[in-house]
Amino acid sequence: MPQVKIIAKNFMDMVSSLPAIKLGMLYRNQFICEAILRSLPPLAKKYVLQMLYIDAPVTSKSLQEWVLADGSSKHKVAIDRLIQLRVFEVIDRKKETTYKLNPTFQTSLRKHLICGGTLPREPMPPNVIARLPTPEELDAYALEQWECFLLQLISPGQSERSSSFSSSMMRIFQRGLLHQRDKEAPRLTESGFQFLLMDTNAQLWYIIREYITNSEEQGVDQADLIAFLLELSFHTAGEAYNLDTLTDDQAVMIKDLADLGLVKLQKGRKDSWFIPTKLATNLSVSLADTASRKEGFVVVETNFRMYSYSTSKLHCELLRLFSRVEYQLPNLIVGAMTKESLYNAFENGITADQIVTFLQQNAHPRVAEKVPSVPENVTDQIRLWESDLKRVETTPSHFYDEFPSRDVFEAASDFARMHSGILWEDAKKMRMVVKAEIHMLMREHLRGQK
Repeated sequence: MPQVKIIAKNFMDMVSSLPAIKLGMLYRNQFICEAILRSLPPLAKKYVLQMLYIDAPVTSKSLQEWVLADGSSKHKVAIDRLIQLRVFEVIDRKKETTYKLNPTFQTSLRKHLICGGTLPREPMPPNVIARLPTPEELDAYALEQWECFLLQLISPGQSERSSSFSSSMMRIFQRGLLHQRDKEAPRLTESGFQFLLMDTNAQLWYIIREYITNSEEQGVDQADLIAFLLELSFHTAGEAYNLDTLTDDQAVMIKDLADLGLVKLQKGRKDSWFIPTKLATNLSVSLADTASRKEGFVVVETNFRMYSYSTSKLHCELLRLFSRVEYQLPNLIVGAMTKESLYNAFENGITADQIVTFLQQNAHPRVAEKVPSVPENVTDQIRLWESDLKRVETTPSHFYDEFPSRDVFEAASDFARMHSGILWEDAKKMRMVVKAEIHMLMREHLRGQK
């Protein structure tokens, strides 16, 4: 999905902003080099792999010969990205610019492709650990943790149990997603609704990006957290790894990741371990934007009624943002989009296009392949109801009347026109409405006319 690509790019922007020394230390890790390679645009990957065993600098002209005539724009994007991540070293000469792979990155990637990487920790032997969850149980755990976190993030009252994230950490994650006025309950922002529309991996990268961005406030090195996260994605889902192999900072982070559902923590008689879920092991895959389309759950009828085949409380809360939920069975949510429910959504900053996109992206498999997957009369009406609210545009203004003379009125009118501030006037009755932004200037002008 496009959102995954955008969030992954933003995360890699964070990686590229690291000092050269820290980035060089990251590139000593073979798994991080593979994750960086996955994140690159297709043409950039081609350049890296073709130059992997070329030790001499490659001229700019030679690189351009590897591209078709119509690929100049993609070529520029690829080169810019490689330079930004310091995968390419630029050697400027008087005659021509040349490029060379970062030696540390090149050496690590070569070893990884030839020998395969070795993680700093091996799975624990079966005779030491207790019963591990089955793949199905682990998936269910990850989904439950993630949905609980999102409910706590968006609508705390709807979560059956409170997230163990601290209040300060929750505020970090809520930044930009919620807004609150005085003593009113927090409301979802337009960015917040867009966040909910994202693919799960994109949501995770957004949260992780916020987590890492604020890590320095806690005295934690960003490079270490980035390295641990990218490395974690290469662990095997469902395997147990000893917690004693983690550093103090990693041990703190692993507990936060458990709240998100990326890992499950277990404890035996002597040892404790963490078990990565698919949310964690798919992180580096999502950097390449290869996440498959999630299965939808909503069927929309031409009469605006919706049938959502889901057991998720989160799905129910999402639908409440723009529809009226009439009743909820164990595996079915029935509701309807009404003029009032949609007006309420529009007033909260949710747009018609976002609602339509949400319904299309989450269409049930039985209707997802239809064209259109959401009835046209429904999508058209949603947009029409949104346009109804935009027919009247409010502008802060001031009303003037009871002018002492015709000359003063005309002078004031000319002054307002000169400043492009007049909205309405009645010359016969000597009345006018001007924009609030020129009110103070008008007052000073009128004082001078007296």
